[in-house]
Amino acid sequence: MFFSPSVFVRGAWQGLRGSGTTANVKGRIAYVFHLSESRLILISAKFFALLARKCRAPQVVGEIIAGLIIGPCLLNFVQPSDSIAIFAEIGVVLLMFTTGLGTNLQELMRAGPIATLIACVGVAVPLAGGTLLYSLFYGFAAVGSPEFYRALFIGTIMTATSVSITVATLQELGKLKSFLGTTIVSAAVIDDVIGIVVLTCVLGASGGADTSLVDVLMDTVLFFIAAIVIGLIIHKAMLWLDHRNPHTQRITIVSLAFCFAMAYIAEQYFGIADITGAYIAGIVLCSLEDAPYIERRVDISSYTLFAPVFFASIGLKTDISGLTPTILLFSACFVIVALLTKIIGCGLAAKLCRFSWPDSLKVGVGMMTRGEVALIVAQKGLGVEVVDSGLLHRRHPPHRRVLYRDAAGA
Repeated sequence: MFFSPSVFVRGAWQGLRGSGTTANVKGRIAYVFHLSESRLILISAKFFALLARKCRAPQVVGEIIAGLIIGPCLLNFVQPSDSIAIFAEIGVVLLMFTTGLGTNLQELMRAGPIATLIACVGVAVPLAGGTLLYSLFYGFAAVGSPEFYRALFIGTIMTATSVSITVATLQELGKLKSFLGTTIVSAAVIDDVIGIVVLTCVLGASGGADTSLVDVLMDTVLFFIAAIVIGLIIHKAMLWLDHRNPHTQRITIVSLAFCFAMAYIAEQYFGIADITGAYIAGIVLCSLEDAPYIERRVDISSYTLFAPVFFASIGLKTDISGLTPTILLFSACFVIVALLTKIIGCGLAAKLCRFSWPDSLKVGVGMMTRGEVALIVAQKGLGVEVVDSGLLHRRHPPHRRVLYRDAAGA
């Protein structure tokens, strides 16, 4: 419905016919080509998502594979662009907002201390593992040397968990609102905040950052204080609005405005990931009577348009050109170490919190994905030349479904 073929062709023809200059014609052709790219992304993402579901794998895996196939990695039909990045950003924000809306507040309060411990261990173990891996490949360096900080930065990339991929998979498996699912999502969000703090420490120590650790910690604390204050005010206002306008578009529109405002404030004013702001916005509204209604309405746009573009864009960003045998071997070891350190670290932390061994393994597997925050960390390192671009790659393990399928009581 959003991209009608007849409207697309008719509008494109009228636009081309009505333009009088060569520059205008070229602009119209570029616009038409852009719409074709968007349609190709959506069609391929949905096709491979359905194919993945047929193979009993999460649909998000199919959408990422679609991006790999149509992007620079293989067929090169679609290149990453600013417009795709905007759609993708909206997709991940909406995904985290609906996750917050569907959160059981009592379960979240119960999972808070456990999630914090899991997140802390889940940052420390991959950080040490990545640093050791780089040192084994390229030699151990003196503490404080540029090579030492390069090794430490490789470990920093391993610390971040992809909240969005984890959320989408748990949601698909029907485990998102369970205590186990709430614990994993909460730990992943805290993990990302800690990861940004670690990133600032590493960049600051290596001379690649203008922001001090104290500033980052202050910004983080101030953000959560501001979120609590704003959240209490908005919650009261939304209760009044929900009572006066139940099950109306007005309640959905205001909720979306609050979601995007929190995402913007988090990133623009406090340096916190926008997905954290969106998630907190969802938690603020999750106790509303109309929260399930808002979640359903938002989920329609997210599922049909924005989320598939986000997951396909992850595949589009993957570039395997310039790989050498050494980098390829390092990349393979990097993936293995990144997976094992998260599984072992988070799994053992969950076991310390009296989870059963099967549930501890599920926590470890739930925390092992890498995505948007890891990309942000990697781009920061590239920008200040702490790390070589040839070493960077993306990891998106698709194995979570096997562990969660038919898990009683999860």
